[in-house]
Amino acid sequence: MDKPILYRKRIIPEEIILLDKDEILYQDETHIVTRWNTIRPKKILHHGCSCYFLKEGFKVSKFYREDGSLIYWYCDIISYTHDTQKNSYVFTDLLADVLIYPDGKVEVVDVGEIADALTDGTLTVEEMIPALRSLDELLKIIYSGEFVAIQNMINRIEEGKDPS
Repeated sequence: MDKPILYRKRIIPEEIILLDKDEILYQDETHIVTRWNTIRPKKILHHGCSCYFLKEGFKVSKFYREDGSLIYWYCDIISYTHDTQKNSYVFTDLLADVLIYPDGKVEVVDVGEIADALTDGTLTVEEMIPALRSLDELLKIIYSGEFVAIQNMINRIEEGKDPS
């Protein structure tokens, strides 16, 4: 399978960025796993690893400090388009995020941005229905304790091992 071209599309602020420096570690018909350095340097966040769950509508990332220590797991609710001729994906960040800290604390953030985007017409109800369903499914996975399977899969891929 040829390595796809990846783009990140943000709604707030509006931007599309080619992720040409991301290293694709693994891909199959339902997942793409990448390793990356921050595009814009930040005080704490230095690099990470992300897994796009294509069917589920979310991306799970590990955010690291420069010394390699884990800051937290960062989960984005996403949609995507795939251009099969160009083998490119445009992943759209649908605003709501879930952070899972090393101590197990879970924080849901940016939900108010969904209300703002619906109010000003940036997003439609039709676009947000699957996003909210993906958020609901992700939270069920986290609260049921099943998120550890996702963490283990990403860790194995990051270590260069088979994901199963």
